[in-house]
Amino acid sequence: MKTKHHYVISLLCMILLSSTSPSGILKASVTDDIPKLDNPMTEQYLKKNLRKSQPRLVLNSSTEKMLRQKLKTDPVIRNMYEAIRLNAGKVMEEPLLERIQTGRRLLSVSREMLYRMNMLGMVYRIDKDPEVLYRINEELVAVCNFRDWNPSHFLDVAEMAMAVAIGLDWTAGDLPQSTIDLAQNALIEKGIRPSWPENGKNPSWAYGTNNWNQVCNGGMIAASIAIAGKDPELAAKTIQRALDGLPHSLVEYMPDGVYPEGSTYWEYGTSFSVTTVAMLESAFGKDFGHSGYPGFKESAVFRVLMNAPSGWYYNFADCGDRRSVQGDETLAWFAAKTGNASFFEKERFLMPPDKMGKLSRLAGAALVWIAQYEEKGKGEIPTAWKGGGANPVVIFTGEKGDTHDYYFGGKGGRGTVNHGNMDGGSFVFELNGVRWVVDPGNQAYHELEQTGFDLWNRCQECERWTLLTKNNFGHSTLTVNDQLHAVDGLATIVDFKDGAMPEATIDLTPAFRGQLKEAKRRFIKDSATSLVIEDHIETLDATELVTWQLMTTSDVELVDNGVILRQSGKRLKVENISHPGLAMSVVSLYPAPLQLDRQMKGLKRVELRMPAWTIDNGKTSIKIRLSEL
Repeated sequence: MKTKHHYVISLLCMILLSSTSPSGILKASVTDDIPKLDNPMTEQYLKKNLRKSQPRLVLNSSTEKMLRQKLKTDPVIRNMYEAIRLNAGKVMEEPLLERIQTGRRLLSVSREMLYRMNMLGMVYRIDKDPEVLYRINEELVAVCNFRDWNPSHFLDVAEMAMAVAIGLDWTAGDLPQSTIDLAQNALIEKGIRPSWPENGKNPSWAYGTNNWNQVCNGGMIAASIAIAGKDPELAAKTIQRALDGLPHSLVEYMPDGVYPEGSTYWEYGTSFSVTTVAMLESAFGKDFGHSGYPGFKESAVFRVLMNAPSGWYYNFADCGDRRSVQGDETLAWFAAKTGNASFFEKERFLMPPDKMGKLSRLAGAALVWIAQYEEKGKGEIPTAWKGGGANPVVIFTGEKGDTHDYYFGGKGGRGTVNHGNMDGGSFVFELNGVRWVVDPGNQAYHELEQTGFDLWNRCQECERWTLLTKNNFGHSTLTVNDQLHAVDGLATIVDFKDGAMPEATIDLTPAFRGQLKEAKRRFIKDSATSLVIEDHIETLDATELVTWQLMTTSDVELVDNGVILRQSGKRLKVENISHPGLAMSVVSLYPAPLQLDRQMKGLKRVELRMPAWTIDNGKTSIKIRLSEL
């Protein structure tokens, strides 16, 4: 029997064997040494086990009966359904979709269609309004007559295919036969067949390690279920490939639930994963082991801990800055599966429907698992937590009764991880509702791509690393000789202690290959209002300069032995404890160095620059303390 240790080793081996494609998808060697899903899928199995009646995508007769009952008794479900109805009403006022491509993507159109089918489809299921059915028909006819769904960027196809499949399924034969035929043919010719390249090879996403795998395989499963009666052979082989390929993305959650691409990409990839689970359960009565995959359910804790008290995410990788005001529908799936009230954002689900704004494009499907939630207790979310994997992170929060909104997030990782940055050793820090130490976050892809900027290749000299959001000069870490980190140098958490004064040590040595002999960064929460960062460094002959960096948007005042940060009428001291003879300096990064950089108002880099000749015997420890004033 394989242990979690064996799975971690296989994950690291798979990462080492991976390479980057021009599209930005990390391709992995197809290896058998990862946990598998059950995969009995054949044409015979499909014909025998697929639910015969519609709906069967997330909704079926039993889940619909449960949902209708909850609409009578559960204020959360009534409130969320009212929000869906309001959204559906606004869709009815919009023009039909057109095939308008933005750069290389049709994705915004596909996502809008998925949103519309979730809103209109759920309202039709519950209310059976003929005007809503008429509008669903118009929407389906419009997109199914597109010349294609942009197979060169297959996410576009996947989301459109799921949208059309839901529109067909939730109307359950009530559409005109001509529309049913048109939609099924479109799902086959514009959805599924383009997923089977003429060269006979699997597309890179089918066995890839990132969100493309989850989204594209999920879309193909939805399409296959929708056309199973018309072409069971094609449907079965497509679902079979998906069940075989999905573990190569699910393994990224191992061993502790960290999603390497950050919290907003957790939302993207995981929302499609849980929708896929719900579709398989409703259509086949089982999810083939998906929800029990090692690390997958644990990722709910990761998601909760990425939400800082200020409303910001811990926004490492290509993560957005702030969460929305709406309840977390994807997290609610984990609540439904576990009964853990810590994963169910009841107050947000109960906010006035007209204040929720535009819902997520999977909110119709999510209503089903929100209705399935039954509280079985409130599991404690740890106040000190670390997770390993391809992009390890550590979190310290306030203890019970904390009045200071303490939040620290630090990380390891390396630049070659999906959506990764040269940010090993970087951190964010909040106290008293203020984010004092920031991560520069992400940038819109299209604006960069349309200039010809090479955003996706990740070699050591690649253009991606000229951006402040991507390179180490824009993160609160160490820089040596004013050079980039080693792009493939994986920084790992090598020590962790929890409790009231937790600490974690990250080995940064691989990130400084050829620059330092050793570098280890230790984070210590030494009080309820302070954080200590200790860097233990051993130099090489090639070491000329070591720079300690802190990124902030606060006002900065230089003082003896450090700086004072000011923001929102509050203050934080950054104290140089170890090297009082070296003064800190401030570099303004607004405007940022490059026109293509993200322009963050007030962004600054606080530096402590240490020439190598000042380091006795080639070894030193830099100790900086952040504390409330």
